[in-house]
Amino acid sequence: MSATQTSPPRSQLSTALARDRLGVAAVVFFVMSAAAPLTVVAGVVPTGLAVTGLTSISIAFVAVAVVLAIFAVGYVAMARHIANAGAFYAYISQGLGRPLGVGASWVALLAYNMFQIAAYGGFGAIASPLFEKWFGLTISWWILALIVWALTAVLGVRDVAVNGKVLATLLVAEIIVVVVFSIADMFSPNFQASSAPVDVTSLAGAGSGALLAMAITGFVGFEQSVVFSEESRDPRRTVPRATYIAISLIAVLYGFAAWAMISGAGDDVVGRAGNEGPDLFFNVASDQLGGRAVDLGYALFLTSLIAAMISFHNIIARYMFSLGREGVLPRAFGRTVPGTGAPKNGSLIQSALGLTVIVVYAVAGWDPLVNLFFWGGSGGGIGVLLLITLTSIAVIGYFVKHPEGEDFWHRLGAPVLGTILLLIMSYLALSNIATLFGVEEGSKPTWVVPLAFGVLLVAGVAWALILRNSRPQVYAGIGLGARSASSTGGFSAALASTDQKDHA
Repeated sequence: MSATQTSPPRSQLSTALARDRLGVAAVVFFVMSAAAPLTVVAGVVPTGLAVTGLTSISIAFVAVAVVLAIFAVGYVAMARHIANAGAFYAYISQGLGRPLGVGASWVALLAYNMFQIAAYGGFGAIASPLFEKWFGLTISWWILALIVWALTAVLGVRDVAVNGKVLATLLVAEIIVVVVFSIADMFSPNFQASSAPVDVTSLAGAGSGALLAMAITGFVGFEQSVVFSEESRDPRRTVPRATYIAISLIAVLYGFAAWAMISGAGDDVVGRAGNEGPDLFFNVASDQLGGRAVDLGYALFLTSLIAAMISFHNIIARYMFSLGREGVLPRAFGRTVPGTGAPKNGSLIQSALGLTVIVVYAVAGWDPLVNLFFWGGSGGGIGVLLLITLTSIAVIGYFVKHPEGEDFWHRLGAPVLGTILLLIMSYLALSNIATLFGVEEGSKPTWVVPLAFGVLLVAGVAWALILRNSRPQVYAGIGLGARSASSTGGFSAALASTDQKDHA
């Protein structure tokens, strides 16, 4: 048999993600790495305690997990009908209309980029004093951020299975640290089993919206199981299993770790959280584990941030691939690396954006921990929460039009209930946005972040309407995934011309 018969045409390779590369475990690793368990337990939980003054963070994690599990019923049911690497974008396009879907995709790109790039600031700011302590080296935060940026950029153009193996290794290590340190907290001299972390009544008090919003940032990434549906083995089973496993593991891990830390920190846990920050998680367990174990914990705290960077980088690249493949963005983004199926151009653009932000923050002298890591992560969390809420509404819209193949609970029961709960959570998050950012009412972050999401949503809707009038064939393929890859036209006539040359 000739080489031309055994090798797929280049055009097929360049517009398709790698098939059958990921099983349930691999998808869970991607999802939970984005959630960054150690970063959440050591970073988000103490911050939540200090900012809100509420100690009911464990029950907040459980409450969010229940809401997201209800949402996931309709979400994964829709995944059985639509396999697309641009999950929110595709689902909203098919459930609520193409213009709103395109607008949502632009919001998603901003929200996930905020998470991904925020991790660079967190890594640099946290690693810099640790490197001075461990090795006696004084290294600026931005130099360390550039090192992990380079690692992320290189892995971003590699086979998705390679990324999965790296994430699996890092994730297993950080989960072990969370469990071991949490158990050590239970042997702290100050340990008293506290009921405060699981006090349901405190979720209705002042600051509860900010607490719930912080809790949901710990789950961001769970929804990305469907992003890898095109690369999964048997996605009809892989995606639902990975989604529910991830939500369950995250809730149990976070809830237990937060309870143990609060119970072991003593009566002044809120004050200690404000003074010690991420150090609180390690300090409470230090007497039982010793200095070397604590240093190892800090090292894995850093690798947790690296894992989150890699995971979000992959997610963003696949969103851009999906939009480029359908002609919503330049078709160059719809290209993948022959053999590996990696969405190279989307990956490169994301890397370029991350590099730009690091350089700007370094030159301007802005605080990488507060102004980049904390604000970026909090803002991204709000964006994702709003997208999940909109997607939940889209699930209802889709199954109203396409009721076949699913029972009432999957089509309407769970989606309607989930939408109501998500709307309440979104309202609480937005109404407590100042508390969430730790700033005064009316400060820039409280209106700049929502405004940015709103502007992008409107701009995306406007671009979709332009496509409807100027390139109807591209517009008709929005949200259809691989089925629209053959559409002509796109972001510009010049790129369409380039496509023709590539296929010639």
